[in-house]
Amino acid sequence: MANSKMAMTSLAAQIRPFTCLAASQPSRLAPHPADLIRWIKREGGFVHHAVKLSQETQFGIGLISTELIPPGTDLISLPPHVPLRFESDDASSSSSSLLSALARRVPEELWAMKLGLRLLQERANADSFWWPYISNLPETFTVPIFFPGEDIKNLQYAPLLYQVNKRCRFLLEFEQEIRRTLEDVKASDHPFSGQDVNASALGWTMSAVSTRAFRLHGNKKLRGGSSDDVPMMLPLIDMCNHSFKPNVKIIQEQNGAESNTLVKVVAETEVKENDPLLLNYGCLSNDFFLLDYGFVIESNPYDTIELKYDEQLMDAASMAAGVSSPTFSSPAPWQNQLLSQLNLAGEMPNLKVTIGGPEPVEGRLLAAIRILLCGEMVEVEKHDLDTLKSLSAIAPLGIANEIAVFRTVIALCVIALSHFPTKIMEDEAIIKQGVSATAELSIKYRIQKKSVIIDVMKDLTRRVKLLSSKETPTAA
Repeated sequence: MANSKMAMTSLAAQIRPFTCLAASQPSRLAPHPADLIRWIKREGGFVHHAVKLSQETQFGIGLISTELIPPGTDLISLPPHVPLRFESDDASSSSSSLLSALARRVPEELWAMKLGLRLLQERANADSFWWPYISNLPETFTVPIFFPGEDIKNLQYAPLLYQVNKRCRFLLEFEQEIRRTLEDVKASDHPFSGQDVNASALGWTMSAVSTRAFRLHGNKKLRGGSSDDVPMMLPLIDMCNHSFKPNVKIIQEQNGAESNTLVKVVAETEVKENDPLLLNYGCLSNDFFLLDYGFVIESNPYDTIELKYDEQLMDAASMAAGVSSPTFSSPAPWQNQLLSQLNLAGEMPNLKVTIGGPEPVEGRLLAAIRILLCGEMVEVEKHDLDTLKSLSAIAPLGIANEIAVFRTVIALCVIALSHFPTKIMEDEAIIKQGVSATAELSIKYRIQKKSVIIDVMKDLTRRVKLLSSKETPTAA
């Protein structure tokens, strides 16, 4: 899981600085940013008189209420021309055409860079309509692409290390691609007003979008009558911070293009005086929160640990759990057929499985272990795969089978935990000694990952004890 030998490609170390390095309390882009609330009102938007910007929220700059606000109250509304979006079919000028050409070279999974190119174009434009908004954006971000190399390595979790390195490599390569594309472009056609665009600037703009953009319904109709999802920057609205228990929500007007309101924020619950305005960014793992938003949620109920379904690893875990002759490496034909239906075998299997989250064990993994620790095809055929994938289905293949299954998963957890080079107590001691903001984020992230594993082990141990109390001597 952890891989200390992985090459750490940190933007902070390998490119010349532009404006963006990781910071715990990022300042805004302009020393004296524009009055964002006044700008929105001037452009025909609405901001409730009790909504104010504050520097003192848990996540730095955010929105608070200066008085009690009842549920259902409109708090912010934006007219259609205020959100910033990327119009891929806009080729009204040479610079727009070049921007669209660059955007087409961005992988779909890095969608934030497409909108980021538009944001960077507007940032470079001295007369940008969006400058009052852009001037209020953070100058720095706490996302891992800007961590020093040592702090990236100290995340200790290979799936995230892979994603961080992938993004860093893309930014360094995309910098060169942009330079080649714009090398001979005359100044009047240059999409970034002739400014040099390096990987740090690209990292800043991609981070600005990933931490703040929302996906709204676009105007383009798809097959079946639904609208396409369009990433947009929503000025002021994007200063609402995250909570799994939000007190506000976003509502998109169905006929936004025809009215003076495209999107608005409404109080979902009562908002007390001095309370922050909180949106739910999504039921996401800490991987996404750190990678895209630059923070970690403690005791995140949606955090998971990614494992690879490996036959030898499963055999080793099962033997450690006390199973005498596990068959993960040599499944019977009928078992292999069921593994194929679970997409854990066959020509193009998906071997990534998870533990943790709303279900302690991913259904595919649970079903696979139940099937492979049961040698009786007749017993397995009594149940459909949905039942075998469900933790709510109590011991569908018998109590002895279920105990062996849970003990195998617990052994998997022990193996996964052993891949972390430090223990939670050691991590907590390091934080108490005092470390940099990025080092603290890395350590908090890995503490949460280890906590996920430990919580799953506790949950399954409790289930084993409960099943053992029900097991009869003959069942053993």
